Amino acid sequence: MSVAVMDLIIQIIAGVIGGHAAGAIIKDFTVGAIGNTIMGAIGGVFGGLLLQEVVPALAGSAGNVDIGALVGEVVGGGVGGFLLTVIAGVMKWLVVPPRST
Repeated sequence: MSVAVMDLIIQIIAGVIGGHAAGAIIKDFTVGAIGNTIMGAIGGVFGGLLLQEVVPALAGSAGNVDIGALVGEVVGGGVGGFLLTVIAGVMKWLVVPPRST
């Protein structure tokens, strides 16, 4: 498997975890389990790619067993997944506000 595919898999997994963490922490802005998974995966990829552009040393972490680069991939993917899930949740909340009790 190529290095780029391994990086992508790491970013997707970290993004999904970040997306579900966002849904669990900020319950008002969750987009549901499937929505958190999808938004987390997309955000994880974009967050990981953005971090690779900002810090080029993180590119290709799966080919070399570089713990720092691997941690960077996980952090970039997790934060990206978290942020995109929160943004999607806020957008959903603005369109369909929660019912008041």
